[in-house]
Amino acid sequence: MIKSELVQTIANRNPHLYLRDVENIVNAILDEISEALATGNRVELRGFGAFSVKNRPARVGRNPRTGESVEVDEKWVPTFKTGKELRDRLNPGGSDI
Repeated sequence: MIKSELVQTIANRNPHLYLRDVENIVNAILDEISEALATGNRVELRGFGAFSVKNRPARVGRNPRTGESVEVDEKWVPTFKTGKELRDRLNPGGSDI
């Protein structure tokens, strides 16, 4: 599902809301999550999951085409860990190890 489909689905379920208002709400939520991650904070949506950032240290990589060694800079990457309720919805009746 892409963002425009999400906006349309929410608007369809809430006919009392204008499409542009739903779009503004979705954009505001995503902007707040992005801003929190950019400042190094963790965002937890109970039952859904948690967004956080992890550091990948600098390393020596390899160009797959030439085999030449390449310096790869340190970077921060977003991560997502699913919540228990979401895992249970994805794996009904499954055992959690």
